[in-house]
Amino acid sequence: MHSAERERLILEYLDRKGFVSFQDLERRMEASPATIRRDLERLTSAGLITRVRGGAKSAEGAKGAQSAGVLGALRPGLAGVPFHENIHRNRPQKEAIGRAAAKLCNAGEAIMIDGGSTTLQMCQHLADLNMQVLTNSLHIVNALLMQSGTRVLVPAGQVFREQNIILSAAGDDGMPRFHAPKLFMGAASVGVAGLMQADIILVGAERRLMDRADEIIVLVDSSKFDGPSGHVVCPLQEIDVVVTDEAVSAEHVKMLERAGVRLEIARV
Repeated sequence: MHSAERERLILEYLDRKGFVSFQDLERRMEASPATIRRDLERLTSAGLITRVRGGAKSAEGAKGAQSAGVLGALRPGLAGVPFHENIHRNRPQKEAIGRAAAKLCNAGEAIMIDGGSTTLQMCQHLADLNMQVLTNSLHIVNALLMQSGTRVLVPAGQVFREQNIILSAAGDDGMPRFHAPKLFMGAASVGVAGLMQADIILVGAERRLMDRADEIIVLVDSSKFDGPSGHVVCPLQEIDVVVTDEAVSAEHVKMLERAGVRLEIARV
């Protein structure tokens, strides 16, 4: 059972009962205590539940919300900077990061690329690698379609025009059966709390991608460190590699090292 499905079941139960015990969750979901704790931590960070002694209860104002994806579907668009604005921010750094990230790929490999203005910069460097790429980004689809040797897969779901990405707003899987050794993803910000996004619907979508990957590779320019706070996608310890530019501070380098994250510096 994927994390998104577990979270949906937790929220549905709380919608009916208002409280669920930790022991009841273990019985119902047949998941380990550590896995359930991580699920509850993500839902708490998203403001959907409140942790209490022995379990969890519905957060004030979250009554009736059956999943993080449902909350996102109630709005016409996503929070955060629209793609057409973000693509021009720190463009040289993003291009260098995309070039460095592409060097982490192997010919013939199957990978996933999450939508974003930095991950888009990988695409031009994948042309001769004959890869399979699962992506939720229409911008990335357009960039890869010009490559005759690249096979492109997309999930099912709703198109969000601001970011030009496809997300499953109902919180279901919405993707073909696919597993990849690497997932390349961006972030609204990265800090001691972990990788963050501006919109809660992105959290569930990215967690579903992360569940299908062996290695999580985050592409962020140095301005994203300690940027605006947001919804936590995952703690730093779940990230394998961060690719950023040479302006990253010594403090943030140490932060990543303490979390066991490998750092790749892209030279502009």
